[in-house]
Amino acid sequence: MDSVSENRRYKLLGFENSKRLAVVMVVSTGKVIKVKLDELLKSEMVDDLSRSEIKSVYRKFYSGGAALTAYEVNDRHEKLWMVYVDLNLLLFALYIFTNIAATKLVYIESIGVVVTPGVFLYPLTFLIVDMLNEFYGLRLARKAILFAFASNSLITILLSATSYLPGLSGWKLDAPYSEVVTHVSSVLVASSVSFIFSEYANSFLLSKIKELTNARLLFLRVFLSTFFAVIIDSFIFCFIAFYGTMKNAEILNIVYVQVAIKMCFAVFNVLPAYGARSLFKRYVAGAQAA
Repeated sequence: MDSVSENRRYKLLGFENSKRLAVVMVVSTGKVIKVKLDELLKSEMVDDLSRSEIKSVYRKFYSGGAALTAYEVNDRHEKLWMVYVDLNLLLFALYIFTNIAATKLVYIESIGVVVTPGVFLYPLTFLIVDMLNEFYGLRLARKAILFAFASNSLITILLSATSYLPGLSGWKLDAPYSEVVTHVSSVLVASSVSFIFSEYANSFLLSKIKELTNARLLFLRVFLSTFFAVIIDSFIFCFIAFYGTMKNAEILNIVYVQVAIKMCFAVFNVLPAYGARSLFKRYVAGAQAA
């Protein structure tokens, strides 16, 4: 077994010395399970671990729990978790930008459609969630989604509160600021609802398709999960954000255009997904297994 090969189904996270248990993550779902060391060595799970992980298990088993392993001394998975933090921050930054930029409607005269600036970058959030699922499993991907959702909710509350503060008399930006904040707050509420539903659907479908295909056909799970998530997100967001201010027919036109543009990005997301997985295996997972 190649020490730098990617785990197909299981990944060793560490040990519990007091109970002689191995802590193992199911890669496809992110579920963490605890297995007795002797049972782990007799099971098929051990065949799926990397060479360094198997050495750690045997060392812990034969030392009776007295010996420290690489997971407890040298390998704190710093690079692995820094990538997770970076992906979380990137997801948050893209999410907030697309929400604030949604206050400006852009008319593309050549094709006669109206879009928001964020429609061109928002599909990248689906790619990031796909990467989180691929590298860390469903459970940690959903934690990232909840982090972005909670941060968005906090910003919504804070922005809404600022509009009630007494303004400076004669300050020309006071009224426009209140109008922008009011619209941004409504957009943030709409995006919060659409984001949580669409990203949960995206992460669930990606995980389920990965399980059904035995972690093969990355292009298929990236495209299908994004396809359904884009439709859910566009319909929920547009109708909550613009209902009452625009006619239903106009809102539907925006929805159709957003779905079309985001689906184009869904196709192009496949190549970055393969590239990101290759880099992750080479520079992060490979370094952890070495």
